[in-house]
Amino acid sequence: MKYDLHSHSTYSDGTLTPTQLLQRAADKRVDVLALTDHDNTDGLAEARKIADDNGVQLVNGVEISATWSKRLLHIVGLGVDPNNAELAAGLKQMQNARSERAQRMAKDLARHGIEGAYEGAQEYSKEGLLSRTHFARFLIDKGYAKDMKQVFKRYLVNGKPGYVNSEWAPLADAVSWIKAAGGVAVVAHPARYKLTMTKMKEMLADFVEYGGEGIEVIGSGHNDDDIRITTALATEYGLMSSVGSDFHDPEKGRRELGHVAPLPEQCVPIWQHSSLSLNKIN
Repeated sequence: MKYDLHSHSTYSDGTLTPTQLLQRAADKRVDVLALTDHDNTDGLAEARKIADDNGVQLVNGVEISATWSKRLLHIVGLGVDPNNAELAAGLKQMQNARSERAQRMAKDLARHGIEGAYEGAQEYSKEGLLSRTHFARFLIDKGYAKDMKQVFKRYLVNGKPGYVNSEWAPLADAVSWIKAAGGVAVVAHPARYKLTMTKMKEMLADFVEYGGEGIEVIGSGHNDDDIRITTALATEYGLMSSVGSDFHDPEKGRRELGHVAPLPEQCVPIWQHSSLSLNKIN
């Protein structure tokens, strides 16, 4: 079985619609796919309609923006009920925060001579949720940077034009919303946070205390050393292990859909979790 439990569609910052995403998953022979759009579950209904026709088992997912110790984290929820009132209310808060942030980003870019950024970013956001990626695409197409690497070197990051500080859901709340919706909370791509080992362990201890149960061992940007370290952390904190490409774009993505390394033998796969294997996948 080929699992990919982290992917994005046009309902957040991906470039494929849920239909196109499921079709691509079938083409890449992915057996089980989780659609985990940022702070949004609206794409799941469309994905669900065509998953069976494409021979792909769909896991209802979401990726929640969370704050821990003034740091941004991403927490994936797997097997969530998108109709759960507590999750829906929490995601609405995040969507409002994203809208406010986008307006502030556009104003800051305008102060640095870049006009029309809000409207320009909207053109790349087919479903209305604006992210830094949509602003980045606007900046690239207008010639302010040649690619994503350059745009995030010159803009949209701390100390650069277009950056605004945002407060996201407290980590405890993000986990609580996922659990209320019957899902399993997973720390996404932990190596990307650049935490010291001391801070990483503090964060994971809190995550487990709040009810978190998983960690991406095979995640976007993870090299062999990252996988080794994350595997050890999963064992130390009793976390189940997940895999995900964090797929966004077939042209410019970090990793192709379904192209994830196998889990190390000592890992306990997240798909063996009772609420996933019994209720959402099989």
